[in-house]
Amino acid sequence: MSVFANLIDGEWVTADSVLININPSDTNDIIGEFAVASPAQVQQAAAAARAAFPAWSRTTAQQRGDILTKAADELLARSAELGRTLSREEGKTLPEGIGEVVRASQVMRFAAGEALRLKGEILPAVRPGVELEVSREPLGIIGVITPWNFPIAIATWKIAYALAFGNCVLFKPAELTPASAWELVDVLMRAGVPKGVVNLVMGHGAEIGPAIIDTVDAISFTGSVNTGRSIAVQAINGMKRIQLEMGGKNPLIVLDDAEFDVAVDAAINGSFFQTGQRCTASSRLIVTEGIHDRFVAAMKEKMEGLVIDHALKEGTQIGPVVDQKQMDRNFKYIEIGADEGATKFGGAPLKRETPGFYMAPVLFTETSNDMRINREEIFGPVASVIRAKNYDEALEIANDTEFGLSSGICTTSLKYARDFQRNSQSGLTMVNLATAGLDYHVPFGGRKGSSYGPREQGSYAAEFYTIVKTSYVSI
Repeated sequence: MSVFANLIDGEWVTADSVLININPSDTNDIIGEFAVASPAQVQQAAAAARAAFPAWSRTTAQQRGDILTKAADELLARSAELGRTLSREEGKTLPEGIGEVVRASQVMRFAAGEALRLKGEILPAVRPGVELEVSREPLGIIGVITPWNFPIAIATWKIAYALAFGNCVLFKPAELTPASAWELVDVLMRAGVPKGVVNLVMGHGAEIGPAIIDTVDAISFTGSVNTGRSIAVQAINGMKRIQLEMGGKNPLIVLDDAEFDVAVDAAINGSFFQTGQRCTASSRLIVTEGIHDRFVAAMKEKMEGLVIDHALKEGTQIGPVVDQKQMDRNFKYIEIGADEGATKFGGAPLKRETPGFYMAPVLFTETSNDMRINREEIFGPVASVIRAKNYDEALEIANDTEFGLSSGICTTSLKYARDFQRNSQSGLTMVNLATAGLDYHVPFGGRKGSSYGPREQGSYAAEFYTIVKTSYVSI
């Protein structure tokens, strides 16, 4: 089996050890072996990026935009092929995998346009004979560290904006999904990205993460809270700019006046689709008393009909858990919930035609917001129902969390919908929609423990990837 190499200064470079990439739908299926970069190779990649930065940062916005557009075109043209690779290594269904590649293409194309839409200001100076200009310039070398759950979309919305604004990139993908990352970098190189501008270093975060942080000017990270906090400490000590997207414990409020089928569908989708492995998943379903019992019964009925199977199999609605470690974590929290007194529905391990990490989704009922299953992010197909007396209590429960990424409400009341939009302590709010799902041209990010630093995506991406310069000229 050939080894997929790291990309350093425009060259594919092997390493002394490899990562074995296993299909979670069929653990007998090996997707490939991927080179594990050493700290020394990280330093070489950073040096290459540093050397490439002066020329790349001075290219025109049109040149950068053209390269990104070409990459976007290839992603779209190959969406079926690359989506299959993504689903094979991550475990999300084939339609979800293809959809993620299409989204990456859309992000890439929008970022290409942002290169030309970068704005500055000409302002009147307070001194006579002086002209005043405020402009934005590229920041430098960006360390991009991405998670396994959206291995091509999240990588794209970091890398594409970094490149659009004239930065160079040192990219470390998650160990579980290196194939999607490798393919993305390969597409960018074929689109015309000069050598050294994008560098790919695969491997274990604990081993090469510190070297990445030490050698770059800024870090854009998506992943767990604990890892994000560790990165923040090291980065701040080095005076690096940071952008951290971390966990969520997202609430979906269902009021008595909700359109019933809309509410149930939003909860099923938000809680369990993509195996619940979304930072925006609906993990806390806060349901008012008048609709509670009917809602729980409908959820159970829907859950029994879900098709959980091989990610590439036609008709599969939910694929496997990403790996054994995450599977063990899910079942640990199922035990914790039962020990705390919650009533469990579902959650059995499943066997299918191929060996994989299959499990039935779990719904906990009769829970309270102080239980660990409602305080800690699980990152699996596990949701809890919390009973609330009325809207005011539901909103109080929804906001009672250290996280603040996404939140939702199902109601036909404009009064409650608008009040929720104003008072939900989250970066994203959804009305009569699942808490998961977002557009590519608007800002993404959370509050409290979910996010730290400027927003991602859309025109707001410039806040992180550029630095503001104020220039005075005597005339």
